[in-house]
Amino acid sequence: MANSPQAKKRARQNEKRFQVNKARRSRIRTYLRRVEEAIASGDKDAATEALKAAQPELMRGVTKGVYHKNTVSRKMSRLSARVKSLG
Repeated sequence: MANSPQAKKRARQNEKRFQVNKARRSRIRTYLRRVEEAIASGDKDAATEALKAAQPELMRGVTKGVYHKNTVSRKMSRLSARVKSLG
């Protein structure tokens, strides 16, 4: 348990940051799920639109430190390849 005032403040900051990151991760997963559902339905137009909407959210996750850049690049590459293969 945090005893010093500095440690108590750090604990508060960590909790607040955890909540923000959790919400951001959840939002990104929602966008990814929409892309996956569009791909599963076989609708190329819907999948393309969902992918375009998901891209900025994923990159925002990188700039905010929620995800690593290479992880997001890999996800984007794989999703775009799957969308492209629809047809």
